[in-house]
Amino acid sequence: MSHLSSPPPKHKGEHKGHSLPRGSERGSSSRDKDRSVTVSTAVSMPAGGKGSRTNCSQSTPQKASNRLISEKSPYLLQHAYNPVDWYPWGQEAFDKARKENKPIFLSVGYSTCHWCHMMEEESFQNEEIGRLLNEDFVSVKVDREERPDVDKVYMTFVQATSSGGGWPMSVWLTPNLQPFVGGTYFPPEDGLTRVGFRTVLLRIREQWKQNKNALLENSQRVTTALLARSEICTGDRQLPPSAATMNSRCFQQLDEGYDEEYGGFAEAPKFPTPVILSFLFSYWLSHRLTQDGSRAQQMALHTLKMMANGGIRDHIGQGFHRYSTDRQWHVPHFEKMLYDQGQLVVAYSQAFQISGDEFYSDVAKGILQYVTRNLSHRSGGFYSAEDADSPPERGARPKEGAFYVWTVQEVQQLLPEPVSGATEPLTAGQLLMKHYGLTEAGNISPSQDPKGELQGQNVLTVRYSLELTAARFGLEVEAVRTLLDTGLEKLFQARKHRPKPHLDSKMLAAWNGAGAD
Repeated sequence: MSHLSSPPPKHKGEHKGHSLPRGSERGSSSRDKDRSVTVSTAVSMPAGGKGSRTNCSQSTPQKASNRLISEKSPYLLQHAYNPVDWYPWGQEAFDKARKENKPIFLSVGYSTCHWCHMMEEESFQNEEIGRLLNEDFVSVKVDREERPDVDKVYMTFVQATSSGGGWPMSVWLTPNLQPFVGGTYFPPEDGLTRVGFRTVLLRIREQWKQNKNALLENSQRVTTALLARSEICTGDRQLPPSAATMNSRCFQQLDEGYDEEYGGFAEAPKFPTPVILSFLFSYWLSHRLTQDGSRAQQMALHTLKMMANGGIRDHIGQGFHRYSTDRQWHVPHFEKMLYDQGQLVVAYSQAFQISGDEFYSDVAKGILQYVTRNLSHRSGGFYSAEDADSPPERGARPKEGAFYVWTVQEVQQLLPEPVSGATEPLTAGQLLMKHYGLTEAGNISPSQDPKGELQGQNVLTVRYSLELTAARFGLEVEAVRTLLDTGLEKLFQARKHRPKPHLDSKMLAAWNGAGAD
């Protein structure tokens, strides 16, 4: 929790150049950036989306609904039966806060976000927490995909005053919409390393009643500092550096932060960052006869190959998950976003054009197959995303990754056929499990499974090349390729019978543009 005792320090990931948003109508245009990729102007289409999440509280008719029941956003509709007296972003909420002299609690997320679901389940469905919010705050819920302008402004504050940012984003505002405390996900109760949401609410309530003037002064100082840093100076200063100089600086920074073993430019979590990879290809194009140009090409190609071999790629249904929770691209955060697919198709197509390696074109084709099958409306246009969570079986509580993970027993039952010509007794299932790293105990570390939902489960990730797998069992490479393709197809058909993740059928103009490219 930010104490805001002084103007915030510079933060590497902050967004600049934004004033506080007004309560304009939903669907206004704005540029949208998150921690890893640049997203074009997002405009909500009238189509809306499917609001229900399997086994969500809103499917329970005996619960009273709140104002969000009249909204179109799938994310807002997921909270329509919370005991929290939610308001959508707008003048009604702002007027109430000013009239009753209450701080605003702003909660921002999106419908396919796992930790948004967790906070809703743990805190926003909690009757006691609901009473605290209703008595002492005006609670406002925002879909970041509908209002990227609101999200960007307050994410700037959170990143500048804390150790990072993300979703769900939790920010407390004055009635004049100035932020004074911010964070992301809070567990409901205090833990060993994190303060609980209930405690945060009680502390803010106390400070608002006893030290409100100090909070307002700090809020004004922080807002002034952030706005000052966003101003463009036009005085007697040097001209901005040339494009060539900026490109060189960007390349040097990427080179310094590059992961030589696994590719990418961070430890964990790791995002695909296709814009960075496309920049490296462009840099290679203009420096192809230099050592730096060769280095740029190598970094981009290696990163794309490691990503495609990792668990961040859905080897069964194709497409890429949102990000990897580890350095190795192994265990993903399982939601799938349209804008990731659109940008990654471009990056893998560029990799094929530059290298001539059909590995990259096959990955690009797989992404297009996934988007066509799962995210396309029959009349044209693309849906926004698929959820990270789904029930392991019908009627069960949703769990992260349930649709995508496998046990050894499941694979053995689906692929029992013996493989002829192998140097040892071998089934098709054993071959696939060896190649993709499945184990009896599961290949997901407990540190990557904080809720214990993935025990004994496996994420498919390529452990060996086709040549090494073939050599291990004395088989021809093409025979192994055929066996693996056949096995993946059988897993794909079996997976069709699992409860599917929630589809966010909202159509956003900018994301559709990225998908259409």
